[in-house]
Amino acid sequence: MLKVAVIGGGSTYTPELVNGFLARLVKFPLNELWLMDIDAERLKIVGGFARRMVEAKGSPFKVILTTNQREAVTGAIYVTTQLRVGQMEARKKDEYLGLRHGLIGQETTGVGGMAKAMRTIPVILKIARDMQELSAPGAMLVNFTNPAGLVTQALSQYSEIPSVGVCNVPLTARMMIISKLEKATGKKIDPGQTELKTLGLNHLSWHRGFTVDGEDVWPQVINEFIKELKSAEHPEWDPRTVEVLRMIPNYYLQYFCHTDKKLAAQQKWPPSRGEEVIEIEKGLLREYADPNLNEPPADLMKRGGAYYSTVATQLLNAHYNDLNETHVVNIKNNGAVKEWPAEWVLEIPSKVRRSGITPIPTEPLPPACFGLIAQVKSYELLTVQAAVHGDRDAAYQALLAHPLGPTADKVQAVLDDMLETHKPYLPQFWTS
Repeated sequence: MLKVAVIGGGSTYTPELVNGFLARLVKFPLNELWLMDIDAERLKIVGGFARRMVEAKGSPFKVILTTNQREAVTGAIYVTTQLRVGQMEARKKDEYLGLRHGLIGQETTGVGGMAKAMRTIPVILKIARDMQELSAPGAMLVNFTNPAGLVTQALSQYSEIPSVGVCNVPLTARMMIISKLEKATGKKIDPGQTELKTLGLNHLSWHRGFTVDGEDVWPQVINEFIKELKSAEHPEWDPRTVEVLRMIPNYYLQYFCHTDKKLAAQQKWPPSRGEEVIEIEKGLLREYADPNLNEPPADLMKRGGAYYSTVATQLLNAHYNDLNETHVVNIKNNGAVKEWPAEWVLEIPSKVRRSGITPIPTEPLPPACFGLIAQVKSYELLTVQAAVHGDRDAAYQALLAHPLGPTADKVQAVLDDMLETHKPYLPQFWTS
């Protein structure tokens, strides 16, 4: 029996995931989709909508709702995690934590990302322990929960369960490149015949190559990108930087490369992005509750995380059917970039087979990029240590190491504020 468990099944993303499974039934013959969430009321709304979606397609698989995590993972072949410890209110607090201290307030990077990671890592590791005991032999944990790379780093260090972290950014970058190439050439491109070469950390990566049917078209892609930047009145990136590096930066690198602009934008809050999403989700949940609705509404695209279902179900399908496809995922380096530590979890193109997911050997990023990678990875490793052991000194050092963290004389004040703000979700730091 092919059973998939979704931890955080009450997420507004879930209907898109259901659509992904419905679209791949021929090759991915799902029997049971278990949606688990600790918020029973939200699960009832989202789960009820998911059931109507499946019923509208002839009920090809069962949708089972539960608030019991152990029950959900029992016998599962795949367990996906898309949870948010503290829900959206915690995201809002992460954002305003940064704002209070004149720092970047964002859910995946800076002090907000660190707070989210420390709340999340113990919960994800508990899921992995339950899987070790109860899931099907060889079951895989597929993590979508942000900060995805950091959470996967913790899994790689503290769990024996096969795990991988995924993000929609590489897919949306690939789709953007395909769209521009099609417009330039007038020819339709099969996405399945393309490969994006990306390297770095999650939300801290650089796109540096693209092939179509095995042909390298990166010179055309990067030259067109530079041309667009130079012609824009307010370019997203400094054209000279892209011209020198010959790579397209991940959007989230703006927090590091244009910190002043991001800090200035925060001064216009409210609403923060978290507050915007709270309102979007209220509307989505109202729509999901409509007993006549059986297709995801257009407003779902406002939520962010576009094409999440494509990323998720393509990966599971490739693994289940041993397709040997290339996917950009977060996975332990293990010598793929031999110049970098083997234990680092990287965002890197990898071959997906039933026997496992293996990063493809590749050249390292240039020194101009590696310095930031190394600094942020140091922060990540310290954050994992802090989260797992409730180690306040490690948390202090993580803030000290982070390039978007406070100055040394303000680290303790920020850490105290972080721990107090999220005290109900950080019991490991308050046990003595």
